[in-house]
Amino acid sequence: MKNKIYTNKINTPIGEMIAAASGEGLCLLEFNDRPALPKELEDLKILLNAEIVEGEHDLIAQTKIQIDEYFQGKRKEFSIKLNTPGTEFQKQVWSVLIDIPYGNTRTYKNQAAKLGNPSSIRAVGKANGENRIAIIIPCHRVIGANGDLIGYGGGLWRKHYLLEFEAKIKNNYSLF
Repeated sequence: MKNKIYTNKINTPIGEMIAAASGEGLCLLEFNDRPALPKELEDLKILLNAEIVEGEHDLIAQTKIQIDEYFQGKRKEFSIKLNTPGTEFQKQVWSVLIDIPYGNTRTYKNQAAKLGNPSSIRAVGKANGENRIAIIIPCHRVIGANGDLIGYGGGLWRKHYLLEFEAKIKNNYSLF
């Protein structure tokens, strides 16, 4: 018998997201219009030996609450149990992403150095792009060495929004 991955929608100020969770944790949080979404769901089916069904799950309900709090400026860290199947290198990259403080950015070069392999900049960028859990694993906080916004599967306009939003909250600016 296959495991089940439950999916449901989460509305945000920057577009609808799809959340997916299994008994092991949240395994996907992506923008519904992300071109890679169908492949990510297929990969999860294989990696977790699971079928995907639409429906509610406690972890999705928690994710909805925490994402809503994030967009209200009330949450800077997440406490959702995650399930991030991938290679050991991908898991290391995603772990380093989680360590980027709210409202801050790092470069791909910084991320590679944090992993102890400064020449792995491209591999780090590729693993960032394979992150299936947007916002909670904050790949939007990684920028190019020259400060340019590059490489965000949810769209550069969303990356720009998220970075500006976090900067305003961090610096106690009024959003209204």
